[in-house]
Parts: sequence; C-alpha cells; structure tokens
Amino acid sequence: MLYKLPMYIGGEPVEKEEKIDVIYPYTQEKIGEVPKGSPEDVEKAIQKAKIGLKKLKNLTAYEKYKILSKVASLLEENREEFAKAIVYEVGKTIREARTEVDRAINTITFSAEEAKRVGGEYQPVDASPNGKGKRGFYFREPAGIAACITPFNFPLNLTAHKIAPAIAAGCPFVLKPSERTPISPTMLCELFLEAGVPKEAVSVIPGFADVGQAMTTHPDVRVVSFTGSLKVGEIIARQAGLKKLVMELGSNSAVVVDKDANLQVAAKKAVLGGFAVAGQVCISVQRILVHEDVAYEFEKLLKEEVSKLKFGDPMDETTDVGPVIAVDEVNRIKTWIQEAVEKGAKVAEGGEACEECQALFKPTVVIDVPEDAKLFYEEAFAPVVTVKRFKDIEEALQLVNKSNYGLQVGVFTNNVKTAWKFIEGAEVGGVIINDIPTFRADHFPYGGVKGSGIGREGPKFAIEDYTEIKSVIFDISI
Repeated sequence: MLYKLPMYIGGEPVEKEEKIDVIYPYTQEKIGEVPKGSPEDVEKAIQKAKIGLKKLKNLTAYEKYKILSKVASLLEENREEFAKAIVYEVGKTIREARTEVDRAINTITFSAEEAKRVGGEYQPVDASPNGKGKRGFYFREPAGIAACITPFNFPLNLTAHKIAPAIAAGCPFVLKPSERTPISPTMLCELFLEAGVPKEAVSVIPGFADVGQAMTTHPDVRVVSFTGSLKVGEIIARQAGLKKLVMELGSNSAVVVDKDANLQVAAKKAVLGGFAVAGQVCISVQRILVHEDVAYEFEKLLKEEVSKLKFGDPMDETTDVGPVIAVDEVNRIKTWIQEAVEKGAKVAEGGEACEECQALFKPTVVIDVPEDAKLFYEEAFAPVVTVKRFKDIEEALQLVNKSNYGLQVGVFTNNVKTAWKFIEGAEVGGVIINDIPTFRADHFPYGGVKGSGIGREGPKFAIEDYTEIKSVIFDISI
C-alpha cells in the first residue's frame, strides 16, 4: 500500500509538487508520501485559524462534546486501518499499534468529557478589605491559536493529546507532525473534519524545521504544544516569545529495585518498559538501579526475560520488538554502547544489530554503566536498558536525581518509608510505586521537571494551558 495524503490548510486539502517520502523502518521501502509544507503555508493556515477561532467560540460546550465523541467513534470504527498505518510509518509492532489506537480513542473521549467542564469559580471578593459590596467570579475562555508539534514515536495518541484538548477548549490548531510519521496524524485530522469541527480550525502541515519555526514564532499563535528533544525545546522556548508553552522533552527514566522488592515482577515489568516500541518512548525504562544485595539474582532474571523477546517483522502478531525508526539510529546506539564498554561497562545481552534488517537492534542489557557514559546521563531512545548497583536508598535517590531530566521514576519496594522517600525526594513529575515509569494513564497529569519540560498533558490539564482566565467583578452596592 502507498499512502498518498494531502496537507490541510483551514480544512481544505492542498497538494504540492515537492513531497516528503515516508519509509517503513522494517524494510526501508517507501510506503507513503505527503506534501512538503513551507512557512508560507503556515501563514495561510494561521489566517484561516482566526476564522476558526470565531467559529469555535460560537459552539456550545455540548456541541464540542458531541463533535469530539464522534471523532472517538470514527476512530474506533477504523481501528485496524489506523493501526496498520502506524506500523508502516513507525515500525512498532501491530499489537503496540492497536494499543496506541485504543489509547487515542480514550484520550479523545476524555477530551470530549472535559469540553463540558471548562468552567470557572465564584470567589468571595469581600475577603479583601476593599471588597465590601462586591461579588465576583472567573471563567475560562480560549487562549487563541495553538501550534502543535508531535514526534514520531506515538504519532496518533500524542497528536490526540494536543488537538483534542485544543478543540475542547475552543482553540483552532495548526499541526506539524513528525516528517517521519505524518500519515496517521493526517488521517486523524480528517476524522476531526468529518465529525464537524469548523474546517478553518483544522490545519496539518507536514514539514521540517522551517515549518515548526514559522508556527512557534508567529505573533498570532498563543499556545505552543511541543513533544520532542530537549535541544529543540530549548530553541523553541527562546524563540517563541510571550506564548503559553507546553513541552514534554524526554527523559532517561530510572527504575529502582529495592532489596525487599518482588524481583520476578520487577524484572518482567522492566523488560516490558524497556523494550516497548523498541525503547523509543520518553518514559522507557533506561536506568535500572538495583540494591547490591539482590543484584546478581535480579540481573539473572532480567537476562532471562530479555532472552524470551521475539524481535523482527512488526506485522507478525507474535513479534515483541520491532525496528528503530532509522538506520542512523542503529549506528548511534552502537557508538553509545561502545563508549560505555570502553569506560568499564559490560554487555550482558544483545548489543548488536540484526543481519536481516538494518534498523533492527537486538534487545540489549548493559551492566555496570558508569555515570559519565551517555547511556547513563543522556536519553538513549533505544532497545537498551542499563543496570547499576546501589548500597542504600540514599544513594539510589541521588542516582535518580543525577540527571538533567525528570519525567517519571518507578520504584519497586514493600517499604512504605522507602516509597515516601522517593515520592518526596525524587526530582520528577511522576513517581510510580511498584511499577515502571513507562506507565501512563491518559487522563492523568503527565509531564516533567528540569530538562523534561514545562506544563502537563492529560486533557483536563492541557485545557488549562489552552485557556485564559477572565475575572468578573460586580459592585452591587450602587
């Protein structure tokens, strides 16, 4: 199948001579193409979005709820079609792709429900000394045009996390999907149009950095929602100016395995979190910190679980791990592992690419990784987990926090005091007790601290950033 999709400017399909090819990571074959957008296209989309903003303001909360509910229903009806598209553009397994579609349905459903709850609050103005005789309240109204930029690893659900809350809040959007994975985001925007979102409120412009820069720096854009690398996020933050920013910028998530933990459960879950989507998840398990008293037993269990993984054809229903997004990433992964080995680490499992597929890297475990190796302090975004031993909980907490990132941490322990030490002391946006940091509930607040970003996703929390508070005060003493 060859996917040929247009870009959309103000809800209207647009074709261009210059195309972006979409490559299936498993075979390196072209599976689709989309028009290559430009800054001029962004300008046209933003002018249309101004009309879309007015039309969205005229919709009632119930009407927005009904539209988003219809989007969710349409996506459910086309579940398998979307899942296959995700496999072809990302390379994740068909089972992982179906899960992503299901999550996107939930995300849009949650957004529909929140559309009915974008409200405000009565405030006692007379709590202030000068407030006698006055009554007041505040409410939320749309912030304005939203620029949304999404990554390759969850092209459907992360798009849903940006554009569904935007519509719930009453904000038109201009979407730039990853140039590597523009197929499913464009298909999703088509469902938004089919469901009845005012066409001027919907634009999707595939492209490269010049498109993203035109979106994020445009003076008529009020909200920038970006998921991607810390490096790009810092550039956007410097260039965007006075805009509302929501940024999820990655991590090198840690898992702590205490000596009283259920080691078998911890090993199974660590493998699940480390190798899902070939490790290309912002909250992938990357750094496993294990108490030295149980390290030998845990490492043995971990290697056993990794050895059970089946890697290969993503369309095979039994495949556990598919390819990474591009061959260049395989070369980078090899370099990082080699650097760690030269600094004293040991490859306990995997550590090499597969002969049958250039972009397929064997699930890998590296132990005794030093703190000055990239595999420890950078985001690997690869099917690689590292193991490092610690002596006590204070050292484990120090190792968790020894990172420029702070998205989520998983802690396996049966000691409530230990759990609370991490809840209170870990410099992260989320602490997951007796599970992996890869766990995410799509309605829950999600985001990080330090280099992991600004703001929170999850429909209810994203809507806070897509809206502005307007205060109203009446003087009833006159």
